[in-house]
Amino acid sequence: MNIEQQDFYTQAILSMAALVGLTSFLMLGQGRLLRLIFVFALQGLLLTLTTTLAAYSLNSPHLYISAMMTLILKVIFIPWMLRRQVVLMNMHRDVEALKNNTAVMLGGAGLMVFSYYVLHPIVQTSSAIMLNALAVSLSVVLLGMLLMISHRQAVAHVVGFMSIENGLFFAAIVATKGMPMVVELGVAFDVLVAAVLFGIFFFHIRTSIDSLDVDRMNRLHEVDQ
Repeated sequence: MNIEQQDFYTQAILSMAALVGLTSFLMLGQGRLLRLIFVFALQGLLLTLTTTLAAYSLNSPHLYISAMMTLILKVIFIPWMLRRQVVLMNMHRDVEALKNNTAVMLGGAGLMVFSYYVLHPIVQTSSAIMLNALAVSLSVVLLGMLLMISHRQAVAHVVGFMSIENGLFFAAIVATKGMPMVVELGVAFDVLVAAVLFGIFFFHIRTSIDSLDVDRMNRLHEVDQ
């Protein structure tokens, strides 16, 4: 495949796919929560640009609404909510010491290669967009899971969960050329509800144990009154 011989839409989508995969990989090595949230917001911005590009190139006006919802939820609202919780917990100066950071990064790189290896025989007869969209989406999902496993802070787990949804969203937009509007509204509503519930969850934890370290939560035991 020679990318220079592809049309503008294909080149742009392939570039966006590479950048989305890169942001998921960068999240793994982030020790500061504010940087992690910033990279997550950047990934949301890339999804917004991808959706806008698909709406323009495929002549699908409803995708503009999806792009606007992505911008509001994943670039503005959710990063703002997470950043606010980090500042309130006074964790914006903390640096999380990742266990086996080199092994985690190598594992992330291996998952990206694994995604292409698994999907190439399945979609090798399809277009370059289909192969890269599905491979990047699968790698984003797997890297989101690895992020949740390798980090101790609950905020990082939320970012990993939302990153998994970003991978599925990217596949739905690019590989299927846009979901039906009712499905997009349902997904956006689910993401909004999840963000609100996470905010309430963080608030109760902050007022109870003053920490969002999941290792510390696992050590908690019920005390008989």
